[in-house]
This record gives sequence, C-alpha cells and structure tokens, in this order.
Amino acid sequence: MVCAICEIRRPKRFCPGVRGDICTICCGTEREVTVSCPLDCEYLRDARRHDKPEQPGIEQLPNRDIRVSENFLDDHQDMLFFLGQTVGAAALDVPGAVDYDVREAIDSLIRTYRTLQSGVYYESVPANPLAASIYAAVQQAIARYREEEQKALGMTKTRDADILGLLVFLQRLEFSRNNGRKRGRAFVDFLSRFYPDAEEPPVAEPSSLLLP
Repeated sequence: MVCAICEIRRPKRFCPGVRGDICTICCGTEREVTVSCPLDCEYLRDARRHDKPEQPGIEQLPNRDIRVSENFLDDHQDMLFFLGQTVGAAALDVPGAVDYDVREAIDSLIRTYRTLQSGVYYESVPANPLAASIYAAVQQAIARYREEEQKALGMTKTRDADILGLLVFLQRLEFSRNNGRKRGRAFVDFLSRFYPDAEEPPVAEPSSLLLP
C-alpha cells in the first residue's frame, strides 16, 4: 500500500480530506494546500497548536486610518460577538469557502460601510461568488440585528460607524490568523471556537490588532 497523495511513500494515517491513507510528509505539505481538511481532523487540530502565521506589519494592513481602540471594543462587545459569530457561521455555510474568501467578503463590507460615511451609499458586492454569499449573509444578519434593536428599544442604537470599526477589527484579526495556505481555514476555525453559539460573549483579544 502507498500514500494516496504521492503514491510513493508508505501511508501512516487516514486523511478524511482525501478519504484515504497518506504519509506524514504529504499530510504536512498538502494540508489546506491541495487538500480541503475538515476542521475536526485530529492532525489539523494538532497542527493548529503549532502554527505560527506570519504577522503582518502595520504598513501591510488596509484601512489604517480607522481607529479601533480597546475602549471601543469594550463598548461594543455584544455587536463584536454577533459579527464574529455571523461571519464564522456564514463561512461555514458556504461550501468551499476559505479564509481568503472571508477576507474578500469583509473587505467588500468595509468598502460598503465606508460609502455610508461619505453620504453616497454604494454596495461593493464581491465578484467572487463564495465571498458574495458570505457578504450577503452578513448584511442580512446585520439588518435583522437592527430590527431586533428597534423592537426592543424603539430605536436603532448601532451606528454604521460602529459596524465599520468592528469590521476593520475582524479584518485585522483575519490577517493575523490566516496561515497563507490556499485552502486554509484557520481564521474560520478561530471564529467558530472564539465566537461559539453561546449566550455570553467572551472578551476579545485586541492588544496586537489595534492601531493608534
């Protein structure tokens, strides 16, 4: 028997991504590159614990003009939890979606909310259909969130500027979590664990993602 990927080396483990036995070398090199790995794969989870994605410099981050402070995140914890949960769930609901699709969706959402600040509203829907599906799901969820606010408070307290700032925070978080692999879902995995379907939102980890 030989590895289902390289067809040379002896297999050492079962890969749920290719539904066959593979060698450890192919598991390491092809994981989330040519193989779409299920998030519950034990070898992928172990690799996540040792993953050290290259951290982008401040000059590499988009939207550096938008200030996101720790106080801002503290004041909008509920909305941040909601957006993190929504983005993660939307990505998991779109078959084949990876971190780069999420990056594109968030970028388009930010572009859209930037137009609201200028007074000329324009929807920047991604051309990529996977990113467009995530974009639409998040927009619909935000609309429902505001409807619930209106019913409960008699008004909508969440401003477009607040949503814009939180989207920029999630964008920076994606840049810091993306492992650079073509089919990588490290950021989606992080969102599904950090923003689970729970009543109480956890405290975000903003310190390395804020810009003055």
